[in-house]
Parts: sequence; C-alpha cells; structure tokens
Amino acid sequence: MNNSNKFLSIFAFAILWQSISILANTDVFPSVVDILRSFFDHLLNKELVYHITITLQRVLIAFSIAMIIGVFFGIIMGLFPKIDSFLDIFLIIGLNMPALVTIIICYIWFGLTDFSAILAVIINKVPIIIVNIREGIKAIDKKYLDLASIYEIPKKDVIKKIYLPQIYPYIMATTRLTISLVWKIVLVVELLGRSDGVGFQIALFFQDFDITSILAYSFAFIFIVILIEKIFLNPIEAKMRVWR
Repeated sequence: MNNSNKFLSIFAFAILWQSISILANTDVFPSVVDILRSFFDHLLNKELVYHITITLQRVLIAFSIAMIIGVFFGIIMGLFPKIDSFLDIFLIIGLNMPALVTIIICYIWFGLTDFSAILAVIINKVPIIIVNIREGIKAIDKKYLDLASIYEIPKKDVIKKIYLPQIYPYIMATTRLTISLVWKIVLVVELLGRSDGVGFQIALFFQDFDITSILAYSFAFIFIVILIEKIFLNPIEAKMRVWR
C-alpha cells in the first residue's frame, strides 16, 4: 500500500467515525474534532508528553530484554532437541499463563515498582518470542547445512550465510508482534499498579467517564508506535533484505 492509499484509508476512517458520532449524538462517542481538541489540550499542558515518555521507556526496556532472552533461548531450543524437550513444558506454561495473573503475582512479590511492572511484561512475552524463533531455526533447509559440512565452511560463515538469512523473516515478524503486544501489556501494568504512564492516565479518565481523553491518549500512543515502525523497523528490514 503506497502513501496515497494509506492517507485515503485514514481519511475514510475519520469521515466514517465523524459520521457515526454525529448520528449517535452522545458523549460516549466523541467526534474526531473533539478527540483532536482533547489531544491538543493535553499536549499543550505537557501532560501527554510526560506520560507517553514514561510508557515508551517501559515499553522499550521490556521489549529489548524480552527479545534478547527470547531470541537466545529460541535459537538454543531450535538447535538442540534435548534442551527443547526439557524446556518445552515450561514454555507451554508460560504461553498459557494469563497476563493479569503474572502482573498481580509480580506486584505482590516485588511491590508496586517499575521493576515489577517490567518483569511482568517480560515474563509474559518471552515465551511467544521463543516459539517464533525456535520454529524459524527448525525451518532452516538442512541441505545447506549438509553442504556447509561437506565443504568444511567455518562456523561463523555458516551462521552468517545460512542461519541468519533464513531466520531473519522470523526475527522481523517476532519484533513487530512483540512490540504490538508489549505496549498493550504495559498499559495494563500501569493501570493496575503505577502512578504514571498512559495506562495510569486512562484509569483516571475511566473514573471520570472521560472517553474523549481516553481516545486522545490511545490514538497518540498508536501514532508513536506507527512512527517507530516507519522510522526504525522498515529501514532495518530493507537493509536486511539487501544483505540477505
């Protein structure tokens, strides 16, 4: 989808939203104009910038640590069947543990701190990363590894020219998936036990039934995540495709 089509889809969505808002004629379905007005009000008093910055810090820290741990164990489990078999039961437990339970347990054990909040997000998302990377390793075409063995290609070249080019799509897909999931869980973590951040603010707005501010904050943060995708992830993916 090119930029003109993307703009057109956003414009169509805004028109549809505005039309429904006019027809509904209720405070619980604010218009696009009301949401934009609320957004700029929060932006001008610097409240929005502060809370989005706090949430972004938590998202980036949790995402980075989760990716490092997940990619490492995903590769190990993909390469060594015995380790995969031994850890698989823990992976299944992690995948099926509700995020809410993980968050509450971390807050009870370690207190209402940033450490607890970030730890809960990491614990909840690492299993998903492991599964994706493990399956990427297992999907590698064995004939290339056999050729590398026959011609005694050095290990570092095997990793660089066989493993990485074949698992990079899994890494990129996992990166996008993890970012989209992490920021959503961070909002829940903030809502339940932090005194700042977008999630905390949404909890306050909910108490006041301020749906306009909730949507203003939500769309602002979604916009930031889209910018991260466009500014960082897309260029990285383009470079990896050329290298591949």
